[in-house]
Amino acid sequence: MIVVSAASGAFGLRVIDRLLAGGREGRVVAAVRTPDKVAHLAARGVEVRHGDYDRPDTLATAFAGAERLLLISSPELDPERRVRQHRAAVDAAHVAGVGVVVYTSFLGADTEPGGLTAAHHATERAVRDSGVAHTLLRHPFYSEAFLHPGLQSAVDSGELLDGTGGRALNTASRDDLAEAAARVLTEDHHTGRAYDFTGALWTYTALADSLTRATGTQVVARPRAERLPGAQGWLEDQIRAGALERRTDDLDTVLGHPATSLDEAVAGLFGGVRADRG
Repeated sequence: MIVVSAASGAFGLRVIDRLLAGGREGRVVAAVRTPDKVAHLAARGVEVRHGDYDRPDTLATAFAGAERLLLISSPELDPERRVRQHRAAVDAAHVAGVGVVVYTSFLGADTEPGGLTAAHHATERAVRDSGVAHTLLRHPFYSEAFLHPGLQSAVDSGELLDGTGGRALNTASRDDLAEAAARVLTEDHHTGRAYDFTGALWTYTALADSLTRATGTQVVARPRAERLPGAQGWLEDQIRAGALERRTDDLDTVLGHPATSLDEAVAGLFGGVRADRG
């Protein structure tokens, strides 16, 4: 039996889709905070259980009988609360006798104990200290944070504003990461491994070229001098510092094929534009 925790989120639902497509009907459990919100999963033959990271008493029951548990990291932003939630889940996995815990961590969590990776660093340590067999899946930023329908404005104007200083990004799509998680949950040679997942590196200049090919409209990347406010500005600071330029083959290796390319991702968003414009 495979249990997917925090299964009602966009990533968890994709993993369950992959598991069901692979013939795991009747062997998948969704552990969620609000079971009523995933009635559609029950209709597809997924057992739905109440499992709330903030209510540790629900977790051991939610994880009972799991040969593999996908422990999806909490969306909580406060690091202390997030670590508390994760430790409760790890403790429950130990009590429930889970065979293997597969934890969705973040790139750099093995070496960076503070900042963005603080909660992941502490959780990885808790997983290792628990004595439960495990696999660590360190994710990059999702490609969807950058590649989305809002790029239509760049196509309309012919100009893609770039605040990255020309540096590269190592993002990966949710679909690729969900497929990788499903493979790790259903294959036997991943236990004890830690994977550093990245997609192929890409730049905003390459993105402009991909938009041009997908839409038939010339799009050119133009540097943007001013810093964006809030989280987007912080993220661009990280990119300009080269923090997203690490590249590994781990994702391709686990998938058994190359991860989604920039051209493929953009074509998925704008593939019909050229034909529609005739």
